[in-house]
Amino acid sequence: MPINIEIKAHCRDLNKIRQILKDQKADFKGLDHQIDTYFNSKNGRLKLREGNIENNLIHYERENTKTSKESKVSLYKTAPDSNLKAILEKAIGSKCVVDKHREIYFIENVKFHLDKVKGLGEFVEIEAIDTDGSISKDKLQGQCNAYIKLLQINAKDLISDSYSDLIQQTNLFSQIYIEE
Repeated sequence: MPINIEIKAHCRDLNKIRQILKDQKADFKGLDHQIDTYFNSKNGRLKLREGNIENNLIHYERENTKTSKESKVSLYKTAPDSNLKAILEKAIGSKCVVDKHREIYFIENVKFHLDKVKGLGEFVEIEAIDTDGSISKDKLQGQCNAYIKLLQINAKDLISDSYSDLIQQTNLFSQIYIEE
């Protein structure tokens, strides 16, 4: 199973990060409007990503830690506008939906996301990716740490939770606030 070493952080200045990536000659893959539907899962997280660039059923397992973390990912490419979402909702039920606009960049095996997430704000993600077992976990960790430094990501901006966790926390807070 492929592994990633990744971080997610609140971003105060997407333009600054974008410029650093351009200065590093990052390969810009495009802007993707992604709808991620998270489903009930006994272990890990299961989401269906629907976008104009990326369309995948994704299962992943990772700890919620603020530092860089290992993520074990399984991807299945899906067709846009398939009925897979309806089938999964009927079979196992959905938990939440994350609506985001994502800029996607690559430098070699490292993927960068500049995200604007509806209801949450702006974020940057770094994923050092090994797709075939040829890159050691230590090298992936080193790449992630080097880009944290290069992009000037402050440790206090790192977040441990997934967007789905943050959306669910926001929704729970809203429900408590409304009920009181």
